Amino acid sequence: MRIAGIICEYNPFHNGHAHQLAVLREAGYAPVCVMSGDYVQRGEPAVIPAAARAEAAVRCGAALVLELPPSYALRSAEGFADGGVELLDRLGCAEALCFGSESGDAEALLATARTLLSPELVPLLKQELAGGASFPAARQRALERLSAPGAALLERPNSILAVEYCKALLRRGSAMRPLVLHRAGDYHGGSAADAPSASFLRGQADWTDYMPEAARAAQAAAPRYTLAAGERAMLARLRAMGEEAFAALPYGSEGLWQKVMHACRTEASLEGILAAAKSKRYPRTRLMRMLLCGFLGLTELQLAEPAPYVRVLALDADGRAILRAAQGGLSLLHAGERAQDCAFAETERRCRALYGLFRENGPAEPSPKMRVYVQRD
Repeated sequence: MRIAGIICEYNPFHNGHAHQLAVLREAGYAPVCVMSGDYVQRGEPAVIPAAARAEAAVRCGAALVLELPPSYALRSAEGFADGGVELLDRLGCAEALCFGSESGDAEALLATARTLLSPELVPLLKQELAGGASFPAARQRALERLSAPGAALLERPNSILAVEYCKALLRRGSAMRPLVLHRAGDYHGGSAADAPSASFLRGQADWTDYMPEAARAAQAAAPRYTLAAGERAMLARLRAMGEEAFAALPYGSEGLWQKVMHACRTEASLEGILAAAKSKRYPRTRLMRMLLCGFLGLTELQLAEPAPYVRVLALDADGRAILRAAQGGLSLLHAGERAQDCAFAETERRCRALYGLFRENGPAEPSPKMRVYVQRD
């Protein structure tokens, strides 16, 4: 069996995701998805629970869905990509990593990734950062100064993440090769039914036209979770944090943690905190990840720790065969299986319990029952 990995969020699962799975199936691959669980990389709660999104994926062609832990999902784009590649490598059976890009050019993406990993880039990047540019802008300017042909790739969001996937593959010497699909459409506001943007969908009450019927069965009845619903809970935690806790937060370098701490102690809302701390150098998503990590009690050190295990969320017959044949060093637990007591397990428990505070129409229970969705033949 040929296996292709996908690093994803499915927030929510829609027709564009189903198309990617169908393309892989038609090419003879069994897709293995490493999917963000309760929280997503932009620093927000997932819009519906992981169980519903994983079930939708398997109903629409995924062979196996593994949960990307919160400490991986809330990393920067570079860390998010690297963490997903790490887990797939540890699983030890995928020959390709499939992802979308506006360019669809695997060689151009790999060439750009090699340049970003080259020692020649480092002093140029430092110079641009010293001039006050944000990291994305500084990186692009550094590439342009090297006359790197791939600098234009970093102007498009899917290609930015695609380059990070390629960097992770190269840095880790992964056996997986990039399998790139052309990704068309508007990343943030696209409303086309065949390839909507997840950002657009999260703002819609009715998702019926934007997802396959098989996915609707899993996602339509799932409760919605929003940042607004959990705002008071987040503010309560952030206002109670001490200086030491703020200093330990990820993304707080260059004194940013002090700026965020001051905003948390003077502003009345999350939007107020973001507005007070945001600048050209520090984009909103970085600040949101920082605030959510503060609420969840995640430190910079915890975000860097390798996961001792990951959870199986959903699978079909191919997925069961993949688990039996996996030769890597990745320990797997079923969705609801109790983990041995350790710091990672306690962090996982706490993050899952706090997710319920983001449910619309009132908090959910702190320890929801979870089960693996099994697609029967």
